[in-house]
Amino acid sequence: MRFTTTEIDDARRIVYARLPPTPQYAWPMLRQRMGLEVWVKHENHTAVGAFKVRGGLTWFDALARSRPEVRGVISATRGNHGQSVGYAARLHGLQATIVVPHGNSTEKNAAMRTLGVELLEHGEDFQAAREHAIELGRQRGLLMVPSFHRELIRGVMTYWLEFFESFARGSEPDVVYVPIGQGSGFCAAAAARAHTGARSELVGVVSAHATTYLDSFRAGRVMAAPVSTELADGMACRIADEEALAVVRREAADVVAVTDDEVGEAMRILFHDTHNVAEGAGAAGLAAALQQRGRRAARSVGLPITGGNVDSALFARVLSAPSVPSYTAGGSARLE
Repeated sequence: MRFTTTEIDDARRIVYARLPPTPQYAWPMLRQRMGLEVWVKHENHTAVGAFKVRGGLTWFDALARSRPEVRGVISATRGNHGQSVGYAARLHGLQATIVVPHGNSTEKNAAMRTLGVELLEHGEDFQAAREHAIELGRQRGLLMVPSFHRELIRGVMTYWLEFFESFARGSEPDVVYVPIGQGSGFCAAAAARAHTGARSELVGVVSAHATTYLDSFRAGRVMAAPVSTELADGMACRIADEEALAVVRREAADVVAVTDDEVGEAMRILFHDTHNVAEGAGAAGLAAALQQRGRRAARSVGLPITGGNVDSALFARVLSAPSVPSYTAGGSARLE
């Protein structure tokens, strides 16, 4: 998926009218832990605590120009896409209805309601919520906001442009780990890499408890897979998007799966080493980097904290596990 320079400049204009670029750091304690440089892009620092808002801004800007008669929209989400829809819809004076599965994050639900959306619960997973949203949209005459769309990717791409453009040519990380939910984040990373000429390998990361993109990557066609992840709700996808899969199969050096235990450990490490809160999907890139350490010839890696929207009670439970090493004054690590 390619974008012209004009499209990219326009996306930056739209996004930066509302949001500043997010920071990225090579955290010293992560370097010590990993034995190599680890660049972290902080999309947990956006106005809604996740990268999705960038895509919402460009999608709704395009909608306002192409279909100004639309007054209401509907979508399905596990949380961050819904916040993006709510945030951007309100800017354009549109009413948004969001469908979430039963048992969805209570704090993400609260955040969406704060943005003025009508929140409905339906089904046991994202796919069921999505199918209900499509049907409800038909009944109510609401426009469906997709979870994967070129206009969403155009906005999300701005954070990957910030990432790759921060490095001198040839000095970018050898490997970049990109979490995959519905695929917009990975496709945006691939588009930004192509635009900047960066030479980093892209490795997609899925939950080991939601493997549709991994199974589909290996099979060469969309393969549905059950969802049972309890931590990585942002990656809880049951059916891969065909267009996104084509990009992943073309651009990914590999796709790897991380367990909830590995994700939980990565959440603890990020808090310990950087004092940043990461939701499950937000920590998946680090979980993959830790899992793959020593398996790839890399002197440096990059990864995003794609979001920090984790329920307080869940995060407290994750932090309570005593498995993260602390560092002595001499720099060695020990388990407490």
